[in-house]
This record gives sequence, structure tokens and C-alpha cells, in this order.
Amino acid sequence: MQEVTIGSNIVVGAGRPLLVIAGPCVIESESLCMEVASALRQVCSGLGLSFVFKASFDKANRTSLSSFRGPGLEEGLRILGAVKRQLGVSVLSDIHRPEQAALAAEVVDVLQVPAFLCRQTDLLLAAGRTGLPVHLKKGQFLAPQDMQYAVEKVTSRGGSPVLICERGTCFGYNDLVVDFRSIPLMQRFGWPVIFDATHSTQRPGGMGHRSGGEREMAPVLACAAVAAGADGVFIETHPEPEKALSDAATMLALETVGSLLEKLKAIAAVAAGRH
Repeated sequence: MQEVTIGSNIVVGAGRPLLVIAGPCVIESESLCMEVASALRQVCSGLGLSFVFKASFDKANRTSLSSFRGPGLEEGLRILGAVKRQLGVSVLSDIHRPEQAALAAEVVDVLQVPAFLCRQTDLLLAAGRTGLPVHLKKGQFLAPQDMQYAVEKVTSRGGSPVLICERGTCFGYNDLVVDFRSIPLMQRFGWPVIFDATHSTQRPGGMGHRSGGEREMAPVLACAAVAAGADGVFIETHPEPEKALSDAATMLALETVGSLLEKLKAIAAVAAGRH
């Protein structure tokens, strides 16, 4: 497996500390981002885990036209840049159009390609041209082995390493299921695999005008994924999840994340034979 370097001090791969990509679903305000990033930085530092702060400047795939999307590219990147400078953490955000890749790459340390867009060739090529690590989410509609073609699109432009993200598979209507075989299967492509613990509990469109979910299942799935050999976890979290402006049904309460990460660290050590 190839290792992926993020920023100046994070290395992801076999035998490396578990990577934690975490933060609120969408940028609601600068103060919220600072609060969440500061708390997560402290927890991860105490546990010796690598940390990347995530928040989306635009959620372009909301169920309803009336749903909150975020502050947009310019303001969102300003806020992410402030988090990065003031707290000294690496940051990640989604891109949805090819022309956003180079602009976002001026600020963020990792570009994320949303699951619904993982086959959009022009977007993947644009992300790959930046040279930044690309967090490439597996589409809910794809088999794990089909992700090799998405990976090839990103890496075909030479510079960008890849983190492949498992986030559940469509299971009938309005539900997802996780096949943990996907973790070792996608690791065969030669890149680290991250598990999205919170989006995997979604019920897409399950509440009519918005998605539902079962946040209480996220810790269960995260533990199973790390036991299966995942190289990192992706967790959306908020101080008051019920009041979150996006993915309120699946985000974990910020105060609970520390105990979960402590458990995941212990499981990772056992899975790697370091106990």
C-alpha cells in the first residue's frame, strides 16, 4: 500500500496512526468551525491520532431546494483558511465542479469528491491535476471493485495520491447497508481506505424533504470497520446535532467523539497486532 502524506506532518497507511477526518457536515459559521476543530484537535492529539478537519463550503446535493447549502466557495474557503492558520490543523472540503478544484487547492490540504460524483471524469481529472490528496468517496451505487476506475482517473494526471472512502451501499429504497469486505477489497488498489461512519447510517430521502438516519449505529459501524482494517475514519460531529443545518439525523454529539476514538484506537492496535 502506498502511503499518503497530508500537509506537513500526517502520513496515512498501513502501520500509521489511525486518521480521523471529522467536523460538521457544512460550514454553518466560523465560530462553530473553530469550536469543533479545537475540540477535535485536542482529543486526537491526546490519543496520538492524526486529525484533518472537514466541513463543506457548499452542499450541492441536498434533498430539497430549500435546504441550507453553506456559505459558498469564497466565504467557505476563507473560514477554512482561518481554521487552518489559527489552529494549525489540516483541512478538507468537497468540490462539485472541475473549476472549483484549483481554487480550493489554494486553501485546503485534501480535496473531497462526493459519492454521487465519483464517476464524473472531468471532476476527477481536475482534482488529480492539483497534486493534493483526494478523498474519493465510493458511490452508494457502486461495487467496491468498480472504484478502481475512479482511482485511475484521479491518478492518471500524475500528482494526486488517493484516500478511498467506504460510505455504504444502497439497500432498496431509503436505506444503506455496509459490506465490510469492501475495505480489504479496495485496499488492493494500493491506497488507504477510510470508513465514513456517519453517512453510512443515513436513510437517503427517508424523511421526505430530507435524509434521515440512525446516529446510534455510527459507533458500531466504526468499530467494525477499524477491526476490518480501515486506515482511518470519517465522522461528522456537532455540539448540538439536532440543531445542525445538514445531516442532523446522523451527526454525532461532539462530546461523545473522544470516547469513541479511544475505543477505535484500541481496536486498531489489536487489528494491527500491536496490542
